[in-house]
Amino acid sequence: MTSSSFYEEGSKLLTPGAFEFVLDSELKRAVRSQNYLTLVTVEAAREWDGVLVTADDGTVHEVAEIIGKEVRDTDLIGHTDKGTLAVVLLDADYEHSTRVIDRLVSRIENYEFPTQMRIAVGAACYPTHAVDADSLKQEALSHPIVNSRVGVSDKTSSRH
Repeated sequence: MTSSSFYEEGSKLLTPGAFEFVLDSELKRAVRSQNYLTLVTVEAAREWDGVLVTADDGTVHEVAEIIGKEVRDTDLIGHTDKGTLAVVLLDADYEHSTRVIDRLVSRIENYEFPTQMRIAVGAACYPTHAVDADSLKQEALSHPIVNSRVGVSDKTSSRH
């Protein structure tokens, strides 16, 4: 894989294939060095005339740009084939990751999106919640810790 095929054009957002490759590599490193690794997922959907539409590439890039300012340069931001953003917080346990997640959510909630959006943020930590990449993703996606409605209308959120 060449470095140009690692990132989406004109951004620091890893392509789905590159993200899977790097997540797997970083997970192996965490196992070897007995460090924590937290996977944060951000699912975004636009609301058009009351109908939720799964995030398009523009939405994914917009949210990635917003949250990219709240993570370390060494952390990884990518997306899946299904349009879910994923952030890998290296050497971060779940407790410390919740502070980062709070900053990400705050940044998203304070951004002026042109249309109504719904955001769901989940997280899972190696080795606390799962020990492989697929289990980490499943755990993070199936247990959102923040559900938020953001955009031009009233803002509401619920945190679990």
